[in-house]
Amino acid sequence: MSKTITEKTNLHPRNLHRFRYDFNLLIENLPELKNYVSINEHNIETIDFSNPEAVKTLNKALLITYYNIKYWDIPKNYLCPPIPGRADYIHYIADLLASSNNGVIPEGHSIEGLDIGIGANCIYPIIGNAVYGWSFVGTDIDEKAIDNCSKIISKNPKLIDAISLQIQNESRFIFKNIITPEDKFAFTICNPPFHSSQEDATKGTIRKINNLEDKKTNKPVLNFGGQNAELWCEGGELGFITQMIYESAKYPMQCLWFTTLVSKQSHLSSIYKTLNKVNVVEIKTIDMAQGQKISRIVAWTFQSVQQQNEWKFE
Repeated sequence: MSKTITEKTNLHPRNLHRFRYDFNLLIENLPELKNYVSINEHNIETIDFSNPEAVKTLNKALLITYYNIKYWDIPKNYLCPPIPGRADYIHYIADLLASSNNGVIPEGHSIEGLDIGIGANCIYPIIGNAVYGWSFVGTDIDEKAIDNCSKIISKNPKLIDAISLQIQNESRFIFKNIITPEDKFAFTICNPPFHSSQEDATKGTIRKINNLEDKKTNKPVLNFGGQNAELWCEGGELGFITQMIYESAKYPMQCLWFTTLVSKQSHLSSIYKTLNKVNVVEIKTIDMAQGQKISRIVAWTFQSVQQQNEWKFE
């Protein structure tokens, strides 16, 4: 069968996961994955994506196979991210940086990113470091999440000098307490909390499981639950991003590109209005597919084209 038939053309051209998973290779690298692989009605090898343990084991196999990770795990009830979609965000960030660097993607540890809400999984820094050699600061309000990232880093020696972690002690702030006067971040990334309440978050999780299983349940499954800070905050996605924009205006020269995922298209007009209020120089909106749903990255900078060109990437 021609590979072009199974290519996921909605993923970024450099994404390593554009073709069907090579389960033989993945099982070779992580034999326990075999317990979760079955043949579906289309005679294709797959896993049950409604089973949190299956998804977590697939993630481990992908990280071992494609990102040179020796150890990775997350505690129960924490979000298990889909790696292809997370990788897409990193590749689009690389293109964004290239747009300020004469079309050349800047690589190496001197390129530092700030991951707002790193969660327990440490996925964005892992992928960004493996593919482009970047360094990261990861922040979160959840101490258990930070502790788990610390464990992942300590068990993967190549990450020790590449990723540093910082707890955000004041949950109403995003960049305050984190960005210091000496910091120079090439970019920030964020997958903001989507829901505005615990109740909304629970409904959303149940809907997700029902879609995956094609059957009805009223209870969120462990590991698809996610922690409060991962899933919801006062004001939901729009409230979080609005706060982020207003705070970003206090650090205009310390970050080249501020970015965030935006799940709801209906939030864009309000986001653009807020960006214009704080006098950003340039706004970019990058469409991307996250699994079955369409998402987008909104990026903004306070730096002129000349200042962007003068940014020290080396």
